[in-house]
Amino acid sequence: MTASNEWGRVDADGTVYVRTATGERAVGSWHAGKPEDGLAHFARRYDDLATEVSLLESRLASGAGDPKSTLTHVTALQGSLGEAAVVGDLAELETRLAALHTAAQAKQDQAGVVRAAARASAAAAKEKLVLEAEELSQSSQWKAAGDRFRTIVDEWKAIRGVDRKADEQLWKRFAAARDAFTRRRGSHFAALDEQRGVARARKEELVAEAEALAGSTEWGPTASRLKSLMTEWKGAGRASKEAEEQLWTRFRAAQDAFFAARAATFSERDAEQLANQQAKEALIGEAEALDPAADLRGAQARLRDIQERYDAVGHVPRDAIRTLDNRMRAAEQRIRDAGDAEWKRGKPESNPLLDQLRDTVAKAEAQLAKARSGGNASKIAEAEAAVTARREWLAEAERSVRR
Repeated sequence: MTASNEWGRVDADGTVYVRTATGERAVGSWHAGKPEDGLAHFARRYDDLATEVSLLESRLASGAGDPKSTLTHVTALQGSLGEAAVVGDLAELETRLAALHTAAQAKQDQAGVVRAAARASAAAAKEKLVLEAEELSQSSQWKAAGDRFRTIVDEWKAIRGVDRKADEQLWKRFAAARDAFTRRRGSHFAALDEQRGVARARKEELVAEAEALAGSTEWGPTASRLKSLMTEWKGAGRASKEAEEQLWTRFRAAQDAFFAARAATFSERDAEQLANQQAKEALIGEAEALDPAADLRGAQARLRDIQERYDAVGHVPRDAIRTLDNRMRAAEQRIRDAGDAEWKRGKPESNPLLDQLRDTVAKAEAQLAKARSGGNASKIAEAEAAVTARREWLAEAERSVRR
């Protein structure tokens, strides 16, 4: 018995043939049953082969299939098609496989172009990072540049697809730029540490001097020197943060101790001088209240007592010295003028000695007023002693004349 269809046949001896464009080709034999069953068996094997081709087509079209793998599979199928033990339209399969081969090759070529573009893009991205790193290598923004170098490394790792050789060359350039920056930064901070050490040593000297001056009572010279120390402090540069804070705390404490003591002393002195001013004003009031017309001798005696007490009073505020002395001299002159008038009434001729002594007293009083205005303690004491002595001479001369 025989069986046949459009694509093949089974002859009487059970040989199975497939029809091709070049003629029939034996693909196997069938003895297990009816010839029709054998033909159907080999037709199913053809269907399996066609299904495999369809699967390759759909996967390639959807993008799920790898073009290179598809090409390998298609090439293998094409090579085995001439010996395939199947019955079916082999010409159609050959045409589909050829088309599939062309499509896979095109997609592989396209993928190659995409990969090449991706490699070029990745290389360009790393080249850009290298150029940035080379520019940063000359930066003096140490923290910002150092932070950026670290983020460049992270960005570098995220860029993939660069050829190994090109990647190695780019990395060498980046590493060289980073190393150059690191060396410059190290040199900078080494120099800065040295400068800070010099600044610290100088400021320790300034602190030691300020602490030595903290207990001084030479108010003017010490205040002037402390101000100079502050100027020198500002010009000494900065030590490390911790040392700077500690030294500044000590330096400031020494200054504060001196100026607080000076302020307390000046406050006490001001209070004392104000009390002295009030005491002198009270004595001047007593002198101004004397009435030489009622009792000249008593007024003169009381005036001498007032003058002694007036001169014994300590310093007064500088701006009050002239006013107080002018008032006191006016009160003294009033008593002196009364005495002169009485003398002239009692003796028509004046006494040259008394006139000379009175002039001497007036000059001594003028010198005392000048010394008090100047504020020099030694000159004031000297002038006060001179006034006291000359007043005593005048008083003794006046008593001798009256006797």
